[in-house]
Amino acid sequence: MRLFAKSLIAASIAAASMGALAMGGGSGPATNYIMQGHIGEVMMNPYGIAPLTAVIRDGGYDLSNVVVKIQPKLNGQTIEYKVSRTELLTHGGVPVFGLYPDYVNMVEVSYTRTLRGKSENFKDTYQLYAPPTYTEVAGIKAERHALFGTEVKKVDPEFKDRLYFINNIAEKSGIGTRAVWNNPVGGALQWNFFPQNAIIDTAGDIRWYMFANPIYDLRDMYKAGVMMGFKQNDDGLLTWGYGQRYVKYDIMGREVFNRLLPMRYNDYSHSMDDAQNGHYFLRVASSNYIRPDGKHVRTVRDVIAEVDEQGHVIDEWRLPDILDVYRSNVLKVLDQGAVCLNIDAAQAGKTLTAEELSAAEESNDFGDIVGTGAGRNWLHVNSVDYDPEDDSIIISSRHQSAIIKIGRDKKVKWILGSPEGWKGDFTKAVLTPVDKNGQKIKCEGSKCEGDFDWTWTQHTAFKIDEKSKGDIIYVSAFDNGDARGMEQPALPDMKYSRAVVYKIDQKKKTVEQVWEFGKERGHELFSAVTSLVEYQPDHDSIVMYSATAGALYDLKTGAFASAPNPTIMEFRWGETTPAVEIQLKDCTGYQAWPFSVEKAFSQEIKPGK
Repeated sequence: MRLFAKSLIAASIAAASMGALAMGGGSGPATNYIMQGHIGEVMMNPYGIAPLTAVIRDGGYDLSNVVVKIQPKLNGQTIEYKVSRTELLTHGGVPVFGLYPDYVNMVEVSYTRTLRGKSENFKDTYQLYAPPTYTEVAGIKAERHALFGTEVKKVDPEFKDRLYFINNIAEKSGIGTRAVWNNPVGGALQWNFFPQNAIIDTAGDIRWYMFANPIYDLRDMYKAGVMMGFKQNDDGLLTWGYGQRYVKYDIMGREVFNRLLPMRYNDYSHSMDDAQNGHYFLRVASSNYIRPDGKHVRTVRDVIAEVDEQGHVIDEWRLPDILDVYRSNVLKVLDQGAVCLNIDAAQAGKTLTAEELSAAEESNDFGDIVGTGAGRNWLHVNSVDYDPEDDSIIISSRHQSAIIKIGRDKKVKWILGSPEGWKGDFTKAVLTPVDKNGQKIKCEGSKCEGDFDWTWTQHTAFKIDEKSKGDIIYVSAFDNGDARGMEQPALPDMKYSRAVVYKIDQKKKTVEQVWEFGKERGHELFSAVTSLVEYQPDHDSIVMYSATAGALYDLKTGAFASAPNPTIMEFRWGETTPAVEIQLKDCTGYQAWPFSVEKAFSQEIKPGK
């Protein structure tokens, strides 16, 4: 028995030694990975957060003229792109993007391989298996997919090459929302939902998704929150934020920076805009604001901080000091069942009285609650857009139903919204509605004649730079439509959302509504919260994401009884028939927009100054 045991031990040691030699351990500096082509080994998910990507290592060669082509499934969409020398050097090989999940992908790579002056051309075909999609779940019946389902309803030929970045949000989980601020009180720390970020093609297939776990933890207040405000910058990289962080990564998952918010601020959400000079405008809140009554509070979604590339704070817009924190006209008519992502079906259709608002103001109740005064959700800024033409910002305020432009001097330039409730100098800043001939439109209170309407609890107020010139600018927005006309309708299904474009004469202080879509589809596209409308210069088009359309609510639990079914639409400029319509299934959307694979991989950064 002793001899038998010794033999087993010896055999095990020998087998382990042979395995080590085979992997290049004791056998010296050999590279003996399985290699399918004429360069190096494959690294799947090279940076840990993008499982549908890979890098084919350069094998020590100098590569050039690289083109990657992901072969489509039957009736699928081909993804093909050139790879710049910048990307080849950065990743140490060929970045592969757009793999199908749970599938053996056929990837064609053509390239020139050079070693010590000798060049050879190759075209290799790789078979790369990519794993299934994965997300953390809340364990509820509304969750039916790892991410979401899709139904492609229409795609016109010139839009077939589109890829759409989807920024969705999982259901509230029992392992999140465990912490609140108490020094000072207030803030929105409990706003904590696991991210669901993906890219789909026009066949409805997922071609990229984020495995967030390495950079995200629902249990850690400094690594959690809601991932929001994704944007592909002109350099092809992604910026966004979540909770107490703002970050920049490439689509392969390579980190450029992942920073805590500057200590003066807390609770990032909704929007991070990049400026032409490399600065970023963050929608945050104050980590310590002294109210007129002397109380110290953390505020809620009412500060814009400007930071430079190194993270220094350059400037700030403290909106409680700039706007009227006591304007309550919109707050009193909001549907309390859907206040952004704080869904409470038991409060559906209910509004606040003046007495309730007044009582709340006199109380010590602070935090992510609707109410007047700093320390409550009085403003709810959900987008910020920097305008370099006059060094100002354009913000969208959900809880004032207003789009507002504010200068570097912290003075309000104009207000696009109902004139009801604005006082003093603010009344002079409210834009006057006009028709296409420049004639003033008759309005009474919050309702205007003809086709003109203000936006209501809107999201994403963006200047359209390509259409704007001088004092004449165009602004797009998603008009969610809650409390339209400063009232709740007789029946809930009378509500509708719309995409809208305005033409603003900043000198004359007038506004003309030049395009809209959504009213004709009625309640079908109504999104009580979230959503996006944005101009796309590459196709001269408008993209619309109705992100929480089709949601049903459970009156007993106050949560979604069925998850929403968001809809992506894209329109040629000026048209009201969609060129693209894709519906997502069983998910809560925030924003979606076209992703450019060319920006991500084909841009060359030249050496030198």
